[in-house]
Amino acid sequence: MKHKIVVIGCGNVGLSYVEKLSAQINLAAEIVLIDLKENVIKGEVLDLQHGLTFVANQVELRVGGYEDCRDADIICITAGIAQSQNDRLNDLEKTNVIIRDIIKQVMAYHFQGIFLVASNPLDVITYLVSYYADYPYQKVIGTGTMLDTARLKTELVKKLAVAPDSITAYVLGEHGNSQFVAWNNANIGLQNINTLLTNLEKAELEETTRGMGSTIISYKNHTDHGIAYCLVRLTMAILTDEHCIFPVSNFHEKYDVYISTPAVIGKGGIEKRIDMKLTAEEEEKLAASAVIIKEAIGTVLPPELY
Repeated sequence: MKHKIVVIGCGNVGLSYVEKLSAQINLAAEIVLIDLKENVIKGEVLDLQHGLTFVANQVELRVGGYEDCRDADIICITAGIAQSQNDRLNDLEKTNVIIRDIIKQVMAYHFQGIFLVASNPLDVITYLVSYYADYPYQKVIGTGTMLDTARLKTELVKKLAVAPDSITAYVLGEHGNSQFVAWNNANIGLQNINTLLTNLEKAELEETTRGMGSTIISYKNHTDHGIAYCLVRLTMAILTDEHCIFPVSNFHEKYDVYISTPAVIGKGGIEKRIDMKLTAEEEEKLAASAVIIKEAIGTVLPPELY
């Protein structure tokens, strides 16, 4: 069976995603790229096609249009404006206009698959995609704190000298400044991480994780590879109905926003949310993060509309 994936917005993140996805061994897929800079993308597609001669899969790459959304399994949205080193919420107003126009064109072709969202401010844009599409919440997934969690694990690997897959730890909340680490649920193997790190070490790790996006931007002016790997991992989990758990931006009825907590990912999108037992302090942090997201939504949508 050949899957169809449409990528809307082929800047640094979109192209990195396409490159990494098209290199997946044994993948059978048609990957369609949509971008305003059509001639540039035609060149990118030709360049990637040459590389695919070395990969054992059945991937077809091409430039397309919104009519390709009609029978797509997944639409990955990476469109937006260039991320600054400041708070991601500052980029919202312009991105909202872009996303509203994209979703209008997508839904004109009665898309019924899964939306993957990577545009910043992530949690707000994920909500707006669901709102403008008038779409089931479970079929709209934001990458959320999946990347932040990967960044945290990278730092823990350096500090504790263990393999990443031996670490169970999650960054929760907003993909932004109000994110936090659920330390009481973090383990190395079966050992709680609180027994291995001091409060100061945990605070330093959390701060490093929170600021990592800005750090990368200060060096290369953008981030792309980390988030692209997250998108590929989610894509493959959906296409193979894997039922694996990742901290992604998903809709919480309690807060009426998209916010990151662990969720099971499969062919239906968000198959179910994993409700972690948080401490009272962590519950407060999650609620505070939700308030920030909701207030940001209110700057582009009148409260009575959501």
